[in-house]
Amino acid sequence: MSGRRKHTAVRVGRTIGTAALSVPATRAGRVLTALALTTLAACGADTAASPDLGRYYNQRVEFGSCAGYPHGAELTAGGLECARVTVPLDYDEPEGATASIVISRLPAHGERVAALLTNPGGPGSPGLAMPLMFAKSEVAQRFDMIGVDVRGLGASTPKVVCLTPEEFQAERNELDVDYSAEGIAQTERENRDYVAKCVQRTGVDVLDNVGTRNVARDFDIIRAALGDEKLTYYGGSYGTRLGSTFAEMFPDRVRAMVLDGGVDPATDMIDVVAFSAGFQRAFDTYAADCVKAPDCPLGTDPARATEAFRALVLPLIDRPAATADPRGLRYRDALSGVTNSLYHPAGWPRITKGLRELAGGHGDTLLAIADVIADASTVERDLQMAVWCLEEKRVTDPAAAAELDRKFRAAAPIFDDGRATGRAPLDVCAFWPVPPNSQPHVPSVPNLPKVVVVSVTGDPATPHQGGQNLARALGATLVTYEGVQHGAFGQGVACVDEPVLRYLVDLTPPPDGLTCPSA
Repeated sequence: MSGRRKHTAVRVGRTIGTAALSVPATRAGRVLTALALTTLAACGADTAASPDLGRYYNQRVEFGSCAGYPHGAELTAGGLECARVTVPLDYDEPEGATASIVISRLPAHGERVAALLTNPGGPGSPGLAMPLMFAKSEVAQRFDMIGVDVRGLGASTPKVVCLTPEEFQAERNELDVDYSAEGIAQTERENRDYVAKCVQRTGVDVLDNVGTRNVARDFDIIRAALGDEKLTYYGGSYGTRLGSTFAEMFPDRVRAMVLDGGVDPATDMIDVVAFSAGFQRAFDTYAADCVKAPDCPLGTDPARATEAFRALVLPLIDRPAATADPRGLRYRDALSGVTNSLYHPAGWPRITKGLRELAGGHGDTLLAIADVIADASTVERDLQMAVWCLEEKRVTDPAAAAELDRKFRAAAPIFDDGRATGRAPLDVCAFWPVPPNSQPHVPSVPNLPKVVVVSVTGDPATPHQGGQNLARALGATLVTYEGVQHGAFGQGVACVDEPVLRYLVDLTPPPDGLTCPSA
């Protein structure tokens, strides 16, 4: 996530949770392929429903090589082919400027049921590589797997750009832990400067037309251009917000929908206090496992693990730990390395190794993880910021910002830098140049076909209660996995995968209330 939000509780939570609303990197893979030119007819029925958009709905998709796109060689090696779909930049002005959305396709290996559109989350995670997550699964046998770089992102144009890669790296470890009046004023000047760069490099017209509702409209055009009468969709994390939005806007065009790691539709995409508390719980679970080993760097008492962790990382605020790389390990990179390893228990050994190194005065492992997370090709932070500012509740009152900072620190002591003064700066969204275009709400979709929500009891990024609320709002079948990870479908849990795959193929939903024990 963009360093621009590291200056308050909101900012801190979003900075360290870089992959926050994305499918974990272990699942998303890194991208993919090309094939010979293929053309699919559009679904003509949509023209009558949307006469002003007819030329978009009736376009033909021409798939070809992924060469020339980001990670094109890897996409091609993975068997993917790529194409562009044209959509209106502003749906209120369909005859005006357009946007070009890049999609990828992994053709079905067996008897095709439909195209399955996918989204890895974010907001701001590139999606062209997403089909590779399923490449060796039964899903890829029956569906053309479709990945998308959504509007403003990755290979799609126009793109949201606020910082250059060099600028992002330069400010990556600006601590901004001065919560004096002077420090707060400086931080707010930096936030205004960031917004000014967004306007200068992207343009208000583009910033005003990114976001979830417009992406949902794009998905409907992509669906039609691929030749499917109705949408079959998989969305992880923030992708569940995209799914619920599509369902609300186009309920009669939903064939099947799997929403994994569900985001509560009535809350901000990242409720900072709940989000941070989720990672504190995940850390506590990790620590309880770590202390069983005699060489755990957090000691032997799980009740004191947070205290031991802070004793290791807080000194980095004033003095980075030594690394083979001359940069050293700084405080925020240490937090990023640990936090982003809490998305799945598979990351726990990396935390232990990194903290053990840190106890010895070195930080190579945690810096290496932070470097991966800071790769702008993995998460596009400027688009992320644009979507948050368009769709979440803006904090414009300094007293409210201070109260949020207090609640954040109380909910997640592992993220508390120990420098609180009872004051906090306003973050970037307080200065955003365009008004919100949607706000969290409970959708009302009375005639929606049955959809499936998958939720994990110990999900650190999207709390289980949010998944339950999403399922209730959509009248969906809820599949619960008892574990500590972000999302569950496609991760080798047969109790989850088999009934969800059956639903995707023949539309028979899993038993409502299905609960799967931890594998």
